[in-house]
Amino acid sequence: MNNVKSLKDDDVKLEVIELNSKGMSGAAIAREMGMSSRAVQEFLSKDTWEEWWRVYDLKIKPINNSLSESYKSELTKLKIVNDAIENVNGKDFKKITVKDNTRILLISDMHIPFHHPDTLAFLQYLKDKYKPTRVICGGDELDFHALSFHDSDPDLPSAGDELRAALPTIKLLKEMFPVMDILESNHGSMLYRKANHHGVPRQYLKSYNQVLEVDENWEWHVDMVIDLPNGNKCYLHHGKSNNVTKTSQTMSMSAVQFHYHETFKVEYWANPVALYWALQCGCLIDDKKYAFNYNNVNLKRPIIGTGLIIDSMPVLEPMVLNSEGRWVGH
Repeated sequence: MNNVKSLKDDDVKLEVIELNSKGMSGAAIAREMGMSSRAVQEFLSKDTWEEWWRVYDLKIKPINNSLSESYKSELTKLKIVNDAIENVNGKDFKKITVKDNTRILLISDMHIPFHHPDTLAFLQYLKDKYKPTRVICGGDELDFHALSFHDSDPDLPSAGDELRAALPTIKLLKEMFPVMDILESNHGSMLYRKANHHGVPRQYLKSYNQVLEVDENWEWHVDMVIDLPNGNKCYLHHGKSNNVTKTSQTMSMSAVQFHYHETFKVEYWANPVALYWALQCGCLIDDKKYAFNYNNVNLKRPIIGTGLIIDSMPVLEPMVLNSEGRWVGH
């Protein structure tokens, strides 16, 4: 048995975590190291050791070289960025949930309440099939036709009626995906773009979460760069170019876009450094809805479906429709 050690020592804490990562129970670790079983068990409770690791990693020293490579990888996932520090001197840190990018479900443009009638059933199917560890909505979650800068069709619902028609679907989507990242978009930000156009300051308006009657677990982003499990990065934006591969090449990383309803594809490209991919996600609209009547002048038609990132690689999932325009199911 080793000499009695104290959990006040950071090297001892690292050793406890290492032994636990190899399958040793808290009680066994305590016996091995000659420590209090209760102290070890309390330290190994998730909130306790993860919070200690964040402080240790940011404030004291880098990852201890004695840790196994696999567990160093796990610990690295617990890092938080510098802007999460509220008070560096006092070691007062915000608690941030570490995002797991192993299996990401991407939700393409829905344009609620003009979404495809099988959208929620299709998303539930994908949730059950892939068991996503993270959900990212690409924007245009609502249509906001009545607030558009283009002429509003008088035969479509008013802005108030449109929102009231959309909220029940948003409620169901929130129940399905309690935590979600959402990209800002041309339709999704319509309320605030219109207010800005008419000189209305943001502080006079409700937050978007309040408008949709959802909590802060739905988080909004202008764009995102995420770390994939294979060590590569991926850039996500609602739609910066009608050629997603150009977006990927400009950012020198893999890329995901939405916005362009008629494009549903994955393209690969490479440079001397790595292999990259570019994913364009289609949409989940109901092309038969009067709100999309303008599509009648286009030769190309919207492609109904969405995408995923599974184990760092892109996946396309089309919503295959029958002759009546309904999802054929799985």
